[in-house]
Amino acid sequence: MRTFYPSDSCSKESHLDSLNPQSWLQVERGKLSSSASSSAPLCRESFIKVPEPQILPHYKPLDYVEVLSQIHEELESCSLQERSSLYLLQYQVFRGLGETKLRQRSLRSAWQEATTVHEKVVFGSWLRYEKQGEEVIAELLSSCGKYSEEFVPLDIGSYLPVMPPDAASVKVKRCISRNVVFKIGEERVACDRKRFATLSAPFHAMLYGSFTEALLDEIDMSENHVSPSAMRVVRDFSVTDVLIGVSKNLLLEVLVFANKFCCERLKDACDRELASLVSSMECAIELIDFALEESSPILAASCLQVFLYELPDSLTDERVVEALTRVNRSQVSTMAGRASFSLYSCLTEVSMRLDPRSDRTLLFLEKVVEFAENDRQRVIGFHLLGCTRLLRKEYRDAEEAFDTAFNLGHVYSATGLARIGYIKGHKLWGYEKLTSVISSVSPPLGWMYQERSLYCEGDKKLEDLEKATELDPTLTYPYMYRAVKLMSEQNAEAALEEINRILGFKLALECLEIRFCLYLGMDDYEAALRDIQAALTLCPDYRMFDGKVAARQLRTLVYEHVESWTTADCWMQLYEKWSNVDDIGSLSVIYQMLVKVFSTSGNRCFS
Repeated sequence: MRTFYPSDSCSKESHLDSLNPQSWLQVERGKLSSSASSSAPLCRESFIKVPEPQILPHYKPLDYVEVLSQIHEELESCSLQERSSLYLLQYQVFRGLGETKLRQRSLRSAWQEATTVHEKVVFGSWLRYEKQGEEVIAELLSSCGKYSEEFVPLDIGSYLPVMPPDAASVKVKRCISRNVVFKIGEERVACDRKRFATLSAPFHAMLYGSFTEALLDEIDMSENHVSPSAMRVVRDFSVTDVLIGVSKNLLLEVLVFANKFCCERLKDACDRELASLVSSMECAIELIDFALEESSPILAASCLQVFLYELPDSLTDERVVEALTRVNRSQVSTMAGRASFSLYSCLTEVSMRLDPRSDRTLLFLEKVVEFAENDRQRVIGFHLLGCTRLLRKEYRDAEEAFDTAFNLGHVYSATGLARIGYIKGHKLWGYEKLTSVISSVSPPLGWMYQERSLYCEGDKKLEDLEKATELDPTLTYPYMYRAVKLMSEQNAEAALEEINRILGFKLALECLEIRFCLYLGMDDYEAALRDIQAALTLCPDYRMFDGKVAARQLRTLVYEHVESWTTADCWMQLYEKWSNVDDIGSLSVIYQMLVKVFSTSGNRCFS
């Protein structure tokens, strides 16, 4: 069964200014002048380039089996509070392996084992994001009574205990009036002194202690920035212990008052009422800063839940990103409790898929590092931070991050150190660094030889690539390099055989792109069309030649040189391909059928 690994080219946004795909195609068709066509092999090589293997922003231990075994053993003996964090680590391991279903299962386990509402919100929203595109299945399950709870926003307040009434009694030996009047400007609000005193220790001391106010029947509150309306709400709460029909603005004012005078029951009631009003992104954006400033955990968590529920769209709003990144440790604790590391791991995952180079991604990664609780979490944070800084060409900071991860035991981070050394002109240092890694690990891994091959030439390079394939046949770079080298030596059949070795079991877009170029060079337009249509079925926005040319544009050019299929032809070909279990052929036919459907309906997005 082939495995599909999406390529970075899916998301690249480049322009065509410096390229002319039509002229390339003319070279292959022999339509240029003799002088131009004489340089066809050179021209062909110029656009068949093998990009360096990407430094994967994943946790990649030396022994996956050992790490997964350790996690399993720890899950058997750890406390309930630790289980979600271990399942998150398991998710990171499966992420590095490219196992989509297994990592979703880990997220589901983290959600199921969550012991706090914050963990429930984070992992439930993360799982919902991972399952985007499966809404139709979710609706079907819902109709069968099997709708999964992780897709449903939670009532945060119902998961947190309500502040109990203050049972403290007021004992007074001297005679004090039963009522007290609070003067605010020209208005006066009469309150029951005893009930008002139970709101907080400061009010108890004010009304029954040794302060002057205890002897007064009227106390001036004009300098305390509270309106008469808000004071009446406080008075009513002191009698009834509930807030009924209070507007949002009044609730905000009363919450500030409650915080100032340590009225915990009143603050909790305001927190819950405000949280119940958070029903939209705009409302959450409006209230999140207030919630964090006033340390209102229920309101803050409710706003966070809205942001997470709307992933990834919410991260395109600068106001949301600012609210999530400018917070200090105390505010993050108010918003996410013990799920702080999990929260920023989730946000980082989403942001990296949107744009790994963005300031937003960098800020989230810095939070991941800040809230890491152990070395394994720190390894993940620092390695990802190194990858992002490397993409941003911030080489000094990238080197520091990779070095920290490497010293914490993440040997794979040596790839980042070697690349940065090469960028600085120390190619031999990169070779020696990988040689040292290879000699220190038993047995060595395929990626080590693949990486070392970047720092040598000729036979040494080919030897390392062969060793990389021997140790890890799933690495795509060695096959691609060997295929292009064979093509440059005018050995097209051998080049095709080489790239087919990997495409026989792993459906990688970059390998399809190489084979597309090989087929063009062999004038096999039907086969070239098959590969580019398969790529477009998997990734409709795929761009080729280092992201400079839209695959759809090249498909249009190649399509001119093959026989057009009817709908009946499509169905016959689809039956034939599927009966032969030919994934690439099937994908090609599916794309052709989609083209016909959309062109018939007037939608040209596939043409």
